[in-house]
Amino acid sequence: MASVRAVLIDIDGVLTVSWEPLPGAVAALREIRDAGLGVALVTNTTSRTRASIAATLAEAGFPVSAEDILTAPAVTAAYLAEHCPGARCTLLNSGDIAEDLVDVDVVGVESEDVEVVVLGGAGPEFGYAALNHAFGHLQRGARLVAMHRNLYWRTDDGLQLDAGAFLAGLEKAARTEAEVTGKPSRAFFEAALARLGAGADEALMVGDDIESDVLAAQRAGLTGVLVRTGKYLPETHRSASGRPDHVIDSFADLPALLGASAQQ
Repeated sequence: MASVRAVLIDIDGVLTVSWEPLPGAVAALREIRDAGLGVALVTNTTSRTRASIAATLAEAGFPVSAEDILTAPAVTAAYLAEHCPGARCTLLNSGDIAEDLVDVDVVGVESEDVEVVVLGGAGPEFGYAALNHAFGHLQRGARLVAMHRNLYWRTDDGLQLDAGAFLAGLEKAARTEAEVTGKPSRAFFEAALARLGAGADEALMVGDDIESDVLAAQRAGLTGVLVRTGKYLPETHRSASGRPDHVIDSFADLPALLGASAQQ
């Protein structure tokens, strides 16, 4: 493990599914912690705050706190503060993430003078009326900021449609391109590395989304590890735009992979 100082880990589909721990995930994370590696849980989850996620994971036995978690909403808040300070933002998102949208002026989707349309995770809030209001704001010059481009995610009821499907339609209809703040944005991985004080060549990223998690991390200079859990599909793996550095059956196999790499 001498060459690896930091491990970035997706949550949904890697550590848990519908917030229930996957087999061996808790023990594997404890082993990685005991080895002295820096750990950051990096997630595009937009339905919960960092504190809520940490509490749920800790209750399940994972050795984590809110400081270990970097979410797309938290990164989005920092992005808006830097690039759109004081802007009137309307948010389409399923879940209460107000606590992590520090200093963001959030107004209703039917409000006037909206300057930024922000898309989080999809849910019942993504109805025709709300999307059409968002489309109207974009036609009048509002910026489009998306927390991620995920097309779907896995729950205990199977794959569920996510915001990326709606985002593509808005972009095409409004003839604009979203500014993406979560994965697969390079800035998202860089923010996680900065928290851990590690370089990209000293870190690896573990995820179940081959494009947004693994290949995006590899383009940012990290080692990519794809797990065959969560949203993983063999056909998606075969048709991907690149090849992961490593593929393992589940997160439970990561300590063994790190041990083998260290020996080599």
